[in-house]
Amino acid sequence: MNVYQWLCVLGIPGMFVTMVTGLVSIFRQIQVMKAAMKASLRDRLVQGYKQGIQQKWADMEDRKNRDNIYRQYHILGGNGDMRDLRRTFRHLPMEPGGMPTEVSDDD
Repeated sequence: MNVYQWLCVLGIPGMFVTMVTGLVSIFRQIQVMKAAMKASLRDRLVQGYKQGIQQKWADMEDRKNRDNIYRQYHILGGNGDMRDLRRTFRHLPMEPGGMPTEVSDDD
């Protein structure tokens, strides 16, 4: 009996195929979860940006929260769809009736 036959008797090739199939399944599930998280973060960003733009101001807490969400969205592969909304949001005054904020447009 050669080595391959011994491995077959021990079930090694079958275990290898099962392991690879399991890893592929896990990878697909992670991709689905990543897409779902990205969609959820995008929705939160759109809601927050539009709320601030509608009320015509955004305080520091709102800005920090949206910046954090944007960074995570960007890390997950979010494209440039949010840049224009973010730029408009970041230039809003920090209090009602205040002056527009001067910020860099660095993403």
